[in-house]
Amino acid sequence: MRFYLPFLFVFIPFLSLAQDTSSGTAEVNNRYLEDQFYVGITYNLLLNRPSGVSQSNLPYGLQLGYIKDIPINAERNIGFGIGLGYNFNSYSSNLQAIEENGEISYQLIADDVQFNRNKLITHMVEVPIEFRWRTSSPENYKFWRVYGGVRLGYVFANSSKFISDAERLRFSNDDLERFQYDLYFSFGYNTWNFYASYALNNVFKNDVVTVDGERIEMRSLKIGLIFYIL
Repeated sequence: MRFYLPFLFVFIPFLSLAQDTSSGTAEVNNRYLEDQFYVGITYNLLLNRPSGVSQSNLPYGLQLGYIKDIPINAERNIGFGIGLGYNFNSYSSNLQAIEENGEISYQLIADDVQFNRNKLITHMVEVPIEFRWRTSSPENYKFWRVYGGVRLGYVFANSSKFISDAERLRFSNDDLERFQYDLYFSFGYNTWNFYASYALNNVFKNDVVTVDGERIEMRSLKIGLIFYIL
């Protein structure tokens, strides 16, 4: 999934260009809509990690989708949004998932074990539902915005990966919680917007434990940037 990152950074300048180009139109649309498409990148933190578990490399997430803009006042700068999107997440840590005879166990990777990668990857379809406030107008395409709401997600595919010089392991992990819910918040001006989300449930199912018997109750905290167009 590394190809997503350079693609995103190449795409960002066009977001700004699209907004600036719109501001040059002479026709005023009093029923205008804003911020109907989004793309974002996040740094993914895992909270409530089991004892000894640490994150490594660059745990990141990518999201993109469409949001229906629903203004509720005459100025059209207050409203709601509901959308549909795709969310990719990569979590790297020293907690290895091992599949054997149909059973999955979780243990810390020993300090003397050399490995290249140990990560959990998820692909999720998401439905954001949000409240929207902004300083936009029919003539103003550069404005402040504050959006926040709840995101409903379903993990439709995932994989646990472990790669070292000696072996390469990869399998679909049924211990993950398929339905994910989080609260999120974004604010910013024009192209650049800060974004943060906090998961309301665990990454793994409630009965998943490590080989030491400690429950795995990790939740995600994501911090990054989100960009809106059209």
